[in-house]
This record gives sequence, C-alpha cells and structure tokens, in this order.
Amino acid sequence: MKNLRTYFILTLCLIAYVSSATAQTLKEDKKLKAQLQEILNGFNGDAGIYVQNLKTNKYVAINADTVFPTASMVKIPIMIGTFDKIRQGSLQYEQELIYRDSLHYDDGIVGSLRDSAKIPLSHVMMLMCTISDNTGSLWLQALAGGGKRINAILDSLGFVVTRVNSRTPGREAYRSQYGWGQTSPREMAKLLTLLRRGEIISPAYSDRMYRNLGRQFWDSHGLSQIPENVKVATKNGAVNRSRSETVLVHAPGGEYVYSIITKNQKDESWTRTNEGFELLRKVSALLWHYYEPKSKWKPVDGYDKF
Repeated sequence: MKNLRTYFILTLCLIAYVSSATAQTLKEDKKLKAQLQEILNGFNGDAGIYVQNLKTNKYVAINADTVFPTASMVKIPIMIGTFDKIRQGSLQYEQELIYRDSLHYDDGIVGSLRDSAKIPLSHVMMLMCTISDNTGSLWLQALAGGGKRINAILDSLGFVVTRVNSRTPGREAYRSQYGWGQTSPREMAKLLTLLRRGEIISPAYSDRMYRNLGRQFWDSHGLSQIPENVKVATKNGAVNRSRSETVLVHAPGGEYVYSIITKNQKDESWTRTNEGFELLRKVSALLWHYYEPKSKWKPVDGYDKF
C-alpha cells in the first residue's frame, strides 16, 4: 500500500494544483441554481446536484457535499482500481479470465456464464460499464484488490467521502446505511472530470477508462433528454430509494458535467414514472436547453415507449 500511495502522490499534487487554480475561477451560476432549485422543490426525498460548465467554470451546488448512495456509480472507482492493477502489471486488459460458479451474484450476463467459461477481462469491464453487470463488477472489485485497496486509491486522489463499502472490512456500518458505495454529487462530477482531463493514472489510462463510460445501455432517463448525436460519458445507479446519474456532455457550446443523486425516496417503484427517474430527465432537459439555448431539439414522439 505504501508503493501505491507513493505512485499516486505526484498525481495528487497535480490535482491539488489544478483544483486550486480552478477554485480561484469558479463562479456560482445563480440563475441556473434558481431554476434547478425549482425542479427539486417538492421532491419526495432528499436530492443533491452539482453542475459545472467546464468552459466557463460556472457551477451550481445544491446539497452537493451531502453523502448519498452510489448504487452502480461505484463501478467507476472499481474500474480505476482495476486499471491500476493493469498499470502494475499484475493484470492485463485483454487477459483471459475463467468464470467460476462461486463468483455468481445475480443472473446478469456474467452470472449466467457456465462454470469454467472463458472471457476476456476487457469484456467483463465493458459489461460493468455499459450494462452495469453486478457479478462482473464484484469480480473486478476482487481482482482490483478489494474495496480497501480501491478506497486507498480514492484517498490518494483526494476524495473524502467516495468509498466502496460492500465486501470491505471495517465498512459494515456504512454498507448498512449506503449500500455498495457512497459518494457526493460534487465528488462524482470531479471524478468524471479528472478522467476527461487525463489526470487519473496517466492520460492514456484515463482515455481508455473515459471511453469505457461512453457506451451506456441505460439511456432512457437523463440521456434521453440529450440529442443522440452528442457524445456523453456517464454512469448511473438505482436502488429502491435512490436514483442517480453522473454525466459529462460534449455539448457544441462547451462541455458540462453534472451529477444528481437522490436518497430516502418515498417512491420505490421500478416504472419509468418513478419520481427519481422523472427528476433525472427534468434536470437533464433543463441543463441541455440552458447551455444550448439555440437548440430546438426535443425527444422524438414516442421515445418514452422504450
């Protein structure tokens, strides 16, 4: 673990320098904040959001430092931990893995493999990032050295509240409260921004990880409010009382990143009309038209059937 922290110290110094310089130029967007607050008002649960226009550095923070469940957004830290093992040489991106029935967690794609089936690590990574495969994600978490090691990496990168809880010794109480992982809207937005800027492990590693987040299968919520020809990098999450989405949008007028997370939702349904899912779509639509005021794009009629 000492070597791990030594390796990341230079990256941490760079991030601290960049963050310090950025903090001096950040300015609150009060107009956007008022519009977002209006959408959040009346929500039956707790919600937090962090938004930053990466071109102008104007931001909005509403409950942005409150701790929320990550749900499946925890798979970004798992990916980072796995890639650091690749950096060390103890794993290879295209190496062949052998699935065992003992790895089974649920009946997703990886969990439906037969015992002794062979699959490349890169394919398991794709399934984790794209369809949020849980069995594959827990497999990669173990290969990355477990939650304790992933949390040490997050700590080295300056993250205070973003942590893996599940299957992580000493974090049982946090797991009971937040589930698989925990984070805040501000830290999730920062994590995606650092990947975009090539500041995690190295530019090449960041690029590969960022590209992995550009193939999202679950695109019927916030992503449905962004034109289909606009590139995004994203990871979302959902458990009974929490819905979340962190998205970096390559908008024509300038890139922007946002993270919205809920908890303690009264609505625990799994239909499209769940109040949390509706909130994700409303926030995404507002941000798109706020940052692209000349855009006349809107979802096609009937898009909500899928």
